[in-house]
Amino acid sequence: MATSLVKVLVHIVFSTWRRTPFIDAALQADLYPYMATIISQRGATLVAIGGIADHVHILLRLRSDQKLADIVRATKAISSKWIHERPESIPAFAWQEGYAAFSVSVSQEDVVRSYILNQEAHHRRVKFEGEMMGLLKRHKVDFDPNRLFD
Repeated sequence: MATSLVKVLVHIVFSTWRRTPFIDAALQADLYPYMATIISQRGATLVAIGGIADHVHILLRLRSDQKLADIVRATKAISSKWIHERPESIPAFAWQEGYAAFSVSVSQEDVVRSYILNQEAHHRRVKFEGEMMGLLKRHKVDFDPNRLFD
């Protein structure tokens, strides 16, 4: 083949430090577009971004030459710095150290996008801890429940 043809969809989830509810509606309105720009500048394609006050979900498409860890690291580091430098700075703001990422089949892209964009409604019924454990189990990711929410 003369060129690399790739469509890799990834659902990424990470929370604020200790799941502190730092991300109110006003911050969310600025933060999500800023994170979208970071992702785009690194060559990935944002499909959806959503979340609530203590965590973020991102669905993106990676190119063949990109590393997921590099995209997540840059998104978290640059957005955290930006939050600290804003006039409405949140001095205690930080993202958790880790993240979860799941491959998404093209056949499930619309389902996952809808799930991400409807986080407010989803979390009226399910807490973050239950959501994360459900995602990890559904995707058959090995984890230690005692260390999951450090």
